[in-house]
Amino acid sequence: MNKIKVFSHQRLALLWTVFILILCTMKMPDSIGESGFFFTGFDKVVHLGFFFVLTILLFFGETKSQQRYNFGVSTIFKILLLTFTLGGGIELIQLKFFPYRSAEWWDLGADMIGVFMGIFAYILLNKSNYNEKES
Repeated sequence: MNKIKVFSHQRLALLWTVFILILCTMKMPDSIGESGFFFTGFDKVVHLGFFFVLTILLFFGETKSQQRYNFGVSTIFKILLLTFTLGGGIELIQLKFFPYRSAEWWDLGADMIGVFMGIFAYILLNKSNYNEKES
């Protein structure tokens, strides 16, 4: 399949990745944890949400690319590898280039929990959609 066509199907995932990179490298106000609106660990929930949405968008792009709802273990493995590399890369970038950001293993853990939640949700929802189309 044409590589440009594959990327066109992953356009939303690519835009979301850029959004994640921008937000994860921005300087956040020091008073963010003291405002009362945010709670301890709020950033982990944000990481989880970012990667949950990214996983759903990656599956959506793959489904559009293949023009079918059926996907294999290799697709799941590719998504796991890609998202782990992105999450780890963000933490390394924060560690090396942005002294006002902190690199934490827990952030990568939250990223991967979001990925696993996204995989589970997409498989569950597509399984029910696939079964409805067969009946």
